[in-house]
Amino acid sequence: MSARVKDVMTTRVVAVGKDATFKEIAALLTEYRVSAFPVIDEDGTVIGVVSEADLLSREALVAAIGARVAESGNAVTAAGLMSKPPVVVTPDEPVTSAARLMYNARVKRLPVVGEKGELVGIVSRADVLSVYNRPDGEIRREILDNVILNGFFADPDRFEVTVSSGVVTLGGHPETAARGRDIVAEIWHVEGVVAVRDRLVYPGRAAGRGDDA
Repeated sequence: MSARVKDVMTTRVVAVGKDATFKEIAALLTEYRVSAFPVIDEDGTVIGVVSEADLLSREALVAAIGARVAESGNAVTAAGLMSKPPVVVTPDEPVTSAARLMYNARVKRLPVVGEKGELVGIVSRADVLSVYNRPDGEIRREILDNVILNGFFADPDRFEVTVSSGVVTLGGHPETAARGRDIVAEIWHVEGVVAVRDRLVYPGRAAGRGDDA
């Protein structure tokens, strides 16, 4: 079974309240050596994320329009600085989904929230990448046994599966084009798979014209 966010997330999370000031946030970022904090309301619900970039944007504004803004800097709070709505994940989502979300949202970490939006953990890029340390041989065995044989009840002898540094190359002759596409799609969900090269010979398509999925 693919790893879930709850398997790799950190449950001891430092968050800031919506009323935390600019200076308080800056001090915490330095103390904990992180680049961002979830922002929570009185109920512990995640309402945003405040990052170094948010604080730097504020500093740039101060530099641009002068001391009057600087004088009011202490009144600037997390609620006014944070990015919202927050990009979050839930504990039962696959780690691969979290990785995809981080990439698309261009963030380094994601707050993990419960059913009511409450903060239950945080998952970082390092946490997500930990699942890609899986040995190639183990990945190959899961594809042959769990995906092809037990998942699609197909004959593994009809396929050639090689795995190198998490990159799967799949060759062979599926019974139908639809079956081949479904197998390729399912391989993407195998823990530790970085990419899938589709080299299947589909009915009606010549060998050697596969696609990188």
